[in-house]
Amino acid sequence: MLFFKKYKDVLLILLSTIAYFIFAYFLERTEFNKLLFLWFALFGCSYFLIKSKTIQNSTLIGLVILFRLIFLFAIPNLSQDFYRFIWDGRMILEGLNPYLSLPETFIQQGLHPIADANNLYNGMGEMNGSHYTNYPPINQLCFLIAALFASKSVFGSVIVLRSIIILADIGILYFGKKLLEQLNLPIKNIFWYALNPFIIIEMTGNLHFEPVMLFFLIWSLYKLQQQKWAWAAILLACSVSVKLIPLLFLPLFFQWFIQPISNNSTNKLKWIGLKLQPKKLAKLIAFYAITLATIIILFLPFYSSEFIENYANSVGLWFRNFEFNASFYYIFREIGYQFRGYNEIAIIGKIVPILTILFLVIITFFRKNKSMVQLITALLFGLCFYYFTSTTIHPWYLATPLILSVFTKYRFPIIWTLVIIFSYQAYANNPWKENLWFVALEYFILYGFLFYELRKNFQYYKIVK
Repeated sequence: MLFFKKYKDVLLILLSTIAYFIFAYFLERTEFNKLLFLWFALFGCSYFLIKSKTIQNSTLIGLVILFRLIFLFAIPNLSQDFYRFIWDGRMILEGLNPYLSLPETFIQQGLHPIADANNLYNGMGEMNGSHYTNYPPINQLCFLIAALFASKSVFGSVIVLRSIIILADIGILYFGKKLLEQLNLPIKNIFWYALNPFIIIEMTGNLHFEPVMLFFLIWSLYKLQQQKWAWAAILLACSVSVKLIPLLFLPLFFQWFIQPISNNSTNKLKWIGLKLQPKKLAKLIAFYAITLATIIILFLPFYSSEFIENYANSVGLWFRNFEFNASFYYIFREIGYQFRGYNEIAIIGKIVPILTILFLVIITFFRKNKSMVQLITALLFGLCFYYFTSTTIHPWYLATPLILSVFTKYRFPIIWTLVIIFSYQAYANNPWKENLWFVALEYFILYGFLFYELRKNFQYYKIVK
């Protein structure tokens, strides 16, 4: 017992290193029991490492890099998406627009426009290969960089892509620490993201590019906190140009520029007319204009008459066709089965964006979002509302609510990253099939903890008030 106490941190680091190595090189996603054991073991080790009073932040930074480097030479074992990344990058290198063609078409016609075309198509799978790419331009730039350095090697491309993601996470660590300092929040909060096994495995391990998106997003929020709103707008546009999800956040910046006046007698927000705040209104319009103009400029190199139609159809598939690991949607779907006798995804998928927009409008105008912490909290709940009602929630989606939670008093996204592993039970079945009991368990734990946090914070608010 004394030995364990004395060398506890060393043992935790050693166990984590071994577990990550097994995860990277000796695990198939069909091995669900092994996956669960390693996942929960790594989360336990991560928790105690972050909470340790004897480990310095500099040591934790070293572990952030070490654990990621373990995956450097591993082929992703929980996702096939990287094959499409490599395909798109090599298409651009050959001077072809990846938004205008389907991998499936080339293969069916016996054409090989890039190196390893057959292997890449087989790797990405028939479903991926039959849809137009939906990855925005800066994401495509990352794929192009991989093609530039490894145009004929899948293994080499994986190393380049992973290096980009690791560098992005280091950038998040840097700007996240600076933003926490400016907000007078504990610096150690950033490690709930950086040392989270979910981030290390899903992003570094499985090559999902959320860290690149989040690097620009956190940098943008840092610049906004410094009142450098023009730079913040450009960086926010870069974030959108990696993944589209930050587009949801645009309405929530309204109060940052147009401040409400509170009535002291009722303590309710009352808005003064926008015409009385011409300078603030002009700044808000300029912020949105810079953001949208930058996005358009970044997309321009790929523009053609077919581009918009193909891209819209590809994005629309997530609302009309795909369903995975959903929450309330599965309840709505079951109700539809009972009353209509068939899957109502086509209808429900159209309602979800409308509900999300309504929720965003409500928290934009009827919730205080004046301080940076209040703003980030609004971003967190706006995004989570969309996820709670969405038809498809892939594990890597959770990177965004996780990093946002670092700057708030809420920790339910950490719990979500822990229980999201239950969604991988679907891959243990042949053919692929979801077990809704596991999905129910995931969301039961998540909503239970979310309700606990909301109740605790509401009671604290009443006491302070």
